[in-house]
Amino acid sequence: MEDRRITLSSSSQQLQVISLKKLTRHFPSERGLITAVDNVSMRTFAGEVYGLLGPNGAGKTTTLRMLLGLLPPTSGEVEIMGTRVSDDPLRIRSFVGLVSASAGLYQWLTPLEILKYFATGYAMTKSEAAHRIEELTALMGLSSFLHRRTATLSTGQKQRVNLARALVHDPPVVLLDEPTRGLDVVGSQVVFDFVATLRGAGKAVIVCTHQLDEAQRLCDRFGLLHRGRLRHEGTMAELQQQTGLPSLVEIFLQILGRSNVLPSEVRS
Repeated sequence: MEDRRITLSSSSQQLQVISLKKLTRHFPSERGLITAVDNVSMRTFAGEVYGLLGPNGAGKTTTLRMLLGLLPPTSGEVEIMGTRVSDDPLRIRSFVGLVSASAGLYQWLTPLEILKYFATGYAMTKSEAAHRIEELTALMGLSSFLHRRTATLSTGQKQRVNLARALVHDPPVVLLDEPTRGLDVVGSQVVFDFVATLRGAGKAVIVCTHQLDEAQRLCDRFGLLHRGRLRHEGTMAELQQQTGLPSLVEIFLQILGRSNVLPSEVRS
């Protein structure tokens, strides 16, 4: 098997992994074209957690779908590890691990069977899969429930399996789409610890969420989307300097042009 897996060390901090260049996507409607993503350009580096943030309908999911090669852009392009998504979408998917709140697990399989199934999907040999699953079992603390049916696991345990599944092929890029939605405090902490591990391993991580308080805790740099456009980008200190505001919630309220909105409305 061609070894398509890539492991990046934390010393690769400034290695550009993801590049979006003037990415635009229109959708037809009865009243003409709707612009879901409007001329978005951004870069993400190895060892960086980038928060792609915005309220519902901001364009986050559409951007992720184009990044994964599941949806062609109207214009612009995406590159991952120097390869354009439009040139080789299958190779691109071997570079990416996706964790989504909407992704389910096979309830009547064990975590071990799930990981073996996905390893096979990435054309890993049995020995490669066994070695990788052993690593992930230790990393994610799966050993005590590795052979139990997934239906019997707690929410936090299921989330550990979901995170391990995304890493089975050791991708350099990990996308987290609303990763804490529906999780309790323990389950959310599993995600926070997981993101810290990815950062330490030199992965390029994009977190899409509208939970702004969690994003401020998780991310190194932020891109703030509203109506498909990237309104602000930078570290928290840079955003504070750009806007004169102390928190992501207040910055978004300014972008929305609404000063009389409760913070929970921005995060909901």
